[in-house]
Amino acid sequence: MKPSQLDAIVTLSAPTIHPSGTRCAVGATRPDFRADSSVGQIWEVPLDGGSPRRLTRGFRDTAPQYSPDGHSLAFLRAAPAGRPQLFVVEAGGGEPRALTDRLLGVESFSWSPDSRRIAFLSRDPDAGRYGSVDGVGPAAEDPRLVTDLNYRLNGRGYTGDQRSQIFVVNVPDLSDEPFVPPRGRAVAAESESDDGATSGLPHARQLTSRGLDHEGASFSADGEFIYTVSQLDPAKVDTLGSQVVRTSVATGESTVVGLANTEAASVQAVREAPDGSGLFVLASSLGDSGTDFVGRSTHLFWHSLDDGRTVRLSDADEDDFGEAPSALRVRSDGQALVLGRHRGTVRLVGFRADGERSLLTGGDAVVTGVDAARGAVVVAFADAMSPGEVGLVREGTVERVTDFAFRLREETQPLPPREFTGESADGTPVHGWIVEPEGEGPHPVLLMIHGGPFAQYTGAWFDEAQVYASAGYAVVMCNPRGSAGYGETHGRAIKGRMGTVDYQDVLGFLGSALESFPALDPDRLGILGGSYGGYLTAWTIAHDHRFQAAIVERGFLDPVSFVGSSDIGWFFPGEYTGWDPGQMAAQSPMAFVGQVETPCLVVHSEEDWRCPIEQAQRYYAALKLRGVETGLLVFPGENHELSRSGTPHHRRERFEHILRWWGRYLPTAANPREALENAEPVADQAVSA
Repeated sequence: MKPSQLDAIVTLSAPTIHPSGTRCAVGATRPDFRADSSVGQIWEVPLDGGSPRRLTRGFRDTAPQYSPDGHSLAFLRAAPAGRPQLFVVEAGGGEPRALTDRLLGVESFSWSPDSRRIAFLSRDPDAGRYGSVDGVGPAAEDPRLVTDLNYRLNGRGYTGDQRSQIFVVNVPDLSDEPFVPPRGRAVAAESESDDGATSGLPHARQLTSRGLDHEGASFSADGEFIYTVSQLDPAKVDTLGSQVVRTSVATGESTVVGLANTEAASVQAVREAPDGSGLFVLASSLGDSGTDFVGRSTHLFWHSLDDGRTVRLSDADEDDFGEAPSALRVRSDGQALVLGRHRGTVRLVGFRADGERSLLTGGDAVVTGVDAARGAVVVAFADAMSPGEVGLVREGTVERVTDFAFRLREETQPLPPREFTGESADGTPVHGWIVEPEGEGPHPVLLMIHGGPFAQYTGAWFDEAQVYASAGYAVVMCNPRGSAGYGETHGRAIKGRMGTVDYQDVLGFLGSALESFPALDPDRLGILGGSYGGYLTAWTIAHDHRFQAAIVERGFLDPVSFVGSSDIGWFFPGEYTGWDPGQMAAQSPMAFVGQVETPCLVVHSEEDWRCPIEQAQRYYAALKLRGVETGLLVFPGENHELSRSGTPHHRRERFEHILRWWGRYLPTAANPREALENAEPVADQAVSA
């Protein structure tokens, strides 16, 4: 795959299945270079073997949901440079009708059981902020007086003046005559306060206005309440815990549903059972301190509304449902469906309130979303040959019913990853994958390290590995201790000792791969990673000098300055490294930057508030002052998610710069050094993309 082929990557939303169980709908999006944005539409997928068809034709249509009665389909639509708004269309297709025109858009939504209303979440800006007053731009807004530690969020900005609140809108009759905007005398005769008389939009009633952000709205079985996840109490803004909140549709009064289990301190998703007897809750522990989040698995709990009991249903060692907690669904028969991380896969697991557990999928599929109706279960999933398809779940397997990767497969010829288990210095097995380029070799090797650290590489199609392997590099990637998917002991193994067993694991895996795969060249090695992967890359090149070049991207590079500069910084470094200054320094790549000899490209985004750009700037300056070959590649307008959801233009340029760097120090036939002759030398100056 070449950087110019990014626009062939199609990714999917969670599917929604029609109540008849005969078809589903899914949002399919891809990067578009002409629009320099993500574009996509809603597709209808028959489950009886028919051909999928494009159901909508908006610029970017995502997140479809069928109404419970099956008559309508709601979804989010965004215009170019616009915010997502809520739309609804007849289930069989037709002209969609807008339901909202929110200044900051709609984040998510949920149907009421009677299909008459939709609850949605939208950020509600303070007066004078974010364009709420004409003529007052960002630079002209009033100053902010910050009194909390948690006051901004990567990808959003400041949070205290734009909280996500609950709204409810009545769904209009889609057979009504289309709205005709008033003109001339009619404009003066109609009041703008008359529930959308001059806009054609139904009135959206705001239920909440106080407290903190609400997430993951869903109706109760009787339609009288809306459940969300929130801290709710503004006094708890600087704590890590989150709670189940129940809000009355009639009055807007919100109350916390107390969970009688300390393991469920950090709630991530909630759904009520169809019979109204209790709640399925996804949550994780925060330890005795209330801040010990490190390596904690997310578990499924059952909370009885009858007697207030809260019991954990999932296995403490086997299960972890933190990959996509918002994917939690409850079937009409009362079975909860959750997505579990397991050894580089994401499996679909079913639970009943009595604790009965069913593994619904296995194999190498990485399930990303699920829905069910009338005995049919559909999933969105990725595998080694596709970043996104729809599949039917049958007897523990996923039967693919789409081929969204057709163009990608035809144009790029994906290289399948080879699963491999290496061995760390202490004998611990290290699980991962090798992606080899075409040809006999020997191939230069790139050791790639994932972020998190409590995350995982999988065997699914991955644009990073495909681009580098297509350029002639063997890609080696693993899940060292600290990663998710292998149990809490594995995930918590680096608490208080970052740069120890994780460092040993990635180098042990690399050494095992070099011994087991003859086509890998042990004398031509590169290393790269982003976020925590940037941390471990910077740590490694300070302690091991075998690599010809390195790339440190959006790195967590100095635990000390991370406190207060990162959107999660006040608790993140201390919980991982320990709060003692000596401990922090002993685990800090910045403290060891004087030992780095490896040429290193530093990549960062200007609006990254997860790992703020000062981390990169200081690291780059330290390398430069020591005479280490380096470059600082800075992307304007992007945040921590650049490599995954940045603009197509920047994502392509990022790959091009990275390949130039490898071509300089590890040239291949497909990525020769000669290609750099007319390129700007990124090693000699700070480069802005």
